[in-house]
Amino acid sequence: MIFRSSFSLFFIAATLTVAGCSDTSGQPAPPPNNQTSEKAAQHGADKHNENDSEQAKVNESTAGQNEHEGEGEKSPDSVHLTPAQRDRLDIRIREAESGSATAVVSAPATVAFDSDRVARIGPRLNAKVLKVTADLGARVKAGDTVAILDSVALGQSKAAYLTAAARYQTRLAAYRRNKKLADDKIISDATLLESRAEYSQARAEREAARAELKLYGINEAAIDDIGTNNGPPLSRYPLTTPMAGVVQRRDLVPGQSVSANETPIHVVDNSRMWVIIEADEQSLGRLQTGLTVKLNVRPLPDQTFTGEVNWISAELDAQSRTVRVRATVDNPDGVLKTGMFGTARIQTQSERQFALIPIDAVQSMGERSIVFVPGDEPGAFRAVPVVLGAEGGGQIEVRQGLSAGDAIVATGSFDLASVLTAGGRSAAHSH
Repeated sequence: MIFRSSFSLFFIAATLTVAGCSDTSGQPAPPPNNQTSEKAAQHGADKHNENDSEQAKVNESTAGQNEHEGEGEKSPDSVHLTPAQRDRLDIRIREAESGSATAVVSAPATVAFDSDRVARIGPRLNAKVLKVTADLGARVKAGDTVAILDSVALGQSKAAYLTAAARYQTRLAAYRRNKKLADDKIISDATLLESRAEYSQARAEREAARAELKLYGINEAAIDDIGTNNGPPLSRYPLTTPMAGVVQRRDLVPGQSVSANETPIHVVDNSRMWVIIEADEQSLGRLQTGLTVKLNVRPLPDQTFTGEVNWISAELDAQSRTVRVRATVDNPDGVLKTGMFGTARIQTQSERQFALIPIDAVQSMGERSIVFVPGDEPGAFRAVPVVLGAEGGGQIEVRQGLSAGDAIVATGSFDLASVLTAGGRSAAHSH
């Protein structure tokens, strides 16, 4: 296993070793002359001051382990970091996963919006922008107005609807009157039939005009308000969102003209995201929909996102010889952003499940393999001996010593091992 270097811990380890081995051999030196004796005395005083300074550094690096005699022997596999060391070292904790290293497919991945949760919004007829009511990043609900437009074409359609609605009311009143007269034998049945035909035609014209307005995105309540004192001007056009989400794109400014084929506002529901995975072709035999995916992205190294494979491409990329796999992951806090790069680990079917941890979390102490786990207080860590299994996808199985769900030091275990080793050498040389 290859250990990463750490400058700060190398300095601590070197300091501890120097301080612990500072005793002289104890053999008497030959009597010097007066000048030599003075230089030796001065050199001894300087060496004593240097040892005092190095010992002070040892006391800081071992975080007070020398306050109580024999404390190092009581907890040989424990590390206590000072607040200064905790600030200087990159120590990250996460839970051990469950699975089999040989059943994990690890591949690069990219985060993208779920296309089923993106609304591209634009007018359904030519219009001019009066006001934008939802800016970038605004959270909107389905039916909320995102912009107010003005359209001559819409004004004409509303006027046609008002004409059709008025004709319908006239024809309806006439038909009802003639029906009563026909019942009283005052008018002929032919006159009644003619009146009924005119009423039916007026109703059809009104419904057609109403349907046209619905095509432009005008809802029932807004149509009923057309021509009333409470209604807006006939040319006024509220642009609304069909779904809830966040305004991701806004290419509108007041005074701008937009056409029916433009979608200048995008609303996205980013509570669930797509993960596009480029899996190696050798993994095809183990991939299927429904498998669990664990995602880690570079900007959020401490977080793991869980999802599920829902699509596998039917073709391979001709150059990279990879197959595209898509998974969905929940993103309730919105921390995942489209375009993020990371690593996806697909857990294929396996009969046995073990604790899975990053390979870099394991350190060698003599003939033992150890993993550090958090202690009972801040800055405290304990080395746990483990029995390891197979490796795969940057992870390794822990057969004994840890269980899935246990908290481990995923990043920074090499630094803790260096502190532990340095502390042991210091205790050995101090006797």
